[in-house]
Amino acid sequence: MNTNNVERYRRWFDYEIDAHAKVLASFDAISEDKRATPEYHKAIELFAHMMLARRLWLYRFGVLAEGPTEFFPKNLALDTVKAMAEEIHAAWSAYFERLDEAEMARVFEYRSLDGPRFRNRIEDILTQLFGHSWYHRGQIAMLLRQAGSEPAATDFVFWSREFIGE
Repeated sequence: MNTNNVERYRRWFDYEIDAHAKVLASFDAISEDKRATPEYHKAIELFAHMMLARRLWLYRFGVLAEGPTEFFPKNLALDTVKAMAEEIHAAWSAYFERLDEAEMARVFEYRSLDGPRFRNRIEDILTQLFGHSWYHRGQIAMLLRQAGSEPAATDFVFWSREFIGE
């Protein structure tokens, strides 16, 4: 598949939406007694963190008027996290609709959470976002296993491969 960078990132974003939906379905599938475990709660918190980080970058890009006020929230209900995911996916979908090569190459400045100022290209951050999600989805999978549940398979290859027969 020969595709330009914009189309590649859009494709990765489609994958991310699917992977996040599978993670949320994994949360739904865990039995009530296992939802009381610290591992389950930590997994929910990590998922919320991923969504908040995505909000932060849209804010830093100048797309959203407000950024998040926290990054590792505690004691969130699953419905709250689902609403966060729906909201941030909609905002990113709108952003990706207008994404072009010039926007990807745009350099922007921002202040880090610990104070110093930095600059990056948009493309750098798009790459970071996908790596950040892969990292935390792996942690979430481990936590769900520790809680006694089977996490969803969210590897890119499972999403992208085409079955051609036996």
